Amino acid sequence: MATIADFLKIDMRVGRVVAVDPFPEARKPAWKLTIDFGEEIGHKRSSAQITNYTAAELQGRLVVGVVNFSPRQIGSFSSEVLVLGAEDPEQGVILLRPDTEVALGDRIG
Repeated sequence: MATIADFLKIDMRVGRVVAVDPFPEARKPAWKLTIDFGEEIGHKRSSAQITNYTAAELQGRLVVGVVNFSPRQIGSFSSEVLVLGAEDPEQGVILLRPDTEVALGDRIG
């Protein structure tokens, strides 16, 4: 079982996708995302296996990401953020996001 102290170690923030690029060299289909997490954190990049979304659907979208995991090297790409979503067997990953506009970098807790 995880404790509340374990949960509080995870830094989840709201960001906005500002760039979506193809990632053809990834083993599994994925996008390269650039996400703006506001002034305190800035722009971070993520490799996300969310190809059930088009680039146009992702561009400008608010997302929730874990910003304090160590970067993961995926081929020549360094993924700095884990974008969160619910895995649906029929629809794929459904991204988590606030249901109203909030400030970039707002903490989830």
